[in-house]
Amino acid sequence: MGAPASSSHATQAFPWVGLITLSLLVFTAVTSEFLPTGLLPDIAEEFDVSDSQVGLLITVFAGTVVLTAAPLATLTRRFSRKWLVVVVAIAFVLANVLAAIAPTYEVLVVARVLGGLAHGLFWAVVGAYSGHLVPKHQVGRAVAIVSGGGTAAFVLGVPIGTAIGHVVGWRLAFMVIAIVTLLLTFVAMWLLPAVQHITAPVTGEIQLPLRKDKSIPGIVLLCLVILLVMTGHNLFYTYIAPFLIGPVGLDGGAVAGVLFLYGGAGAIGVLIAGLLTDKYPRLALATAILGIAASVLVIALFPTTVWIVLAAMVAWSIAFGGVPAMIQTRMLHTASARMRDVASAYQTTAFNIGIGGGALIGGLVLNVWSITTLPYLDVLITLAGLVLLLLGDRWLHARARRGSAPKDQAPATAH
Repeated sequence: MGAPASSSHATQAFPWVGLITLSLLVFTAVTSEFLPTGLLPDIAEEFDVSDSQVGLLITVFAGTVVLTAAPLATLTRRFSRKWLVVVVAIAFVLANVLAAIAPTYEVLVVARVLGGLAHGLFWAVVGAYSGHLVPKHQVGRAVAIVSGGGTAAFVLGVPIGTAIGHVVGWRLAFMVIAIVTLLLTFVAMWLLPAVQHITAPVTGEIQLPLRKDKSIPGIVLLCLVILLVMTGHNLFYTYIAPFLIGPVGLDGGAVAGVLFLYGGAGAIGVLIAGLLTDKYPRLALATAILGIAASVLVIALFPTTVWIVLAAMVAWSIAFGGVPAMIQTRMLHTASARMRDVASAYQTTAFNIGIGGGALIGGLVLNVWSITTLPYLDVLITLAGLVLLLLGDRWLHARARRGSAPKDQAPATAH
């Protein structure tokens, strides 16, 4: 196949094939993770459990990622990135097959644990893969392409899976994802370029332990922002199906269509991220987070007015759709070259603490208060993430001026 991609950025054409392959794998990974959201009432009815117990399937999946992503990423640092992606994809196949044939709720939980093990390592590898395939000035564009797979999961994967689940049963939805993932595994074996992910030290350079890397404060800041934004988002979005059926008053069969609308709007957010993130990293990310809070606040204030809820959901999806790509791009710019894979692992951990924690908090709130409380909590936690981002950026700039951080760690003031 020739030299690894990282060794010849300057002479290579833009790696469309490799990035699209990664994007398709992201599509199946995200669809698999969030499929229980759209099928929540169906799964709950078959196993005779509550909506909050099915919501815990998201928490179990995410909790497994939290506990294992960083350790697995550290243990596999010297393995081929390409073949690690292939192995993880096969694990996804097995997890979805097990979910499809699970005879009890407990076996379904085991399937989600296996999926979480694969998911954490998958994102630790794929999160940094774009940075290995392209030069630094093209990272935003490359990340937006790969992140487009996640958006496609919300546009097509989750809505189609939801529709399949409603028509012929939720089990078939998981089996379809397993088959698609298996096909994409063969595609990755054939088309995904190998990369050189281990950076050799410069002659005379003293390699400090990773824990002393100067890019760590910027990485920690981004992880904390991710934690807050994703917690706020998922404590509400995990239960969006019962919210739409309950307060909004939609028929259960219309939920898939609303999720399709939501996912389609998210594609606009990814496009905006690809266009603006490299030029305006601070402004674009802060504006997107503010947009999330404003949109969800409208839903909270007018939960029974269908057209307002639908319009606000479109705005919410546009704002949220670009956030993962914006954060991933900034993480790759923030982390030093040798920290990229580890930073991606901790980023994945933060995302999944937010996903699982949000689902858990939302379930606890549902057991005590009305479902209409969820969007208000979403707004408060999201705004806390925005405040932390803005204050953290000021601190990073001050730190960079004092000379205690890499100059490229903090975004330029003009942005």
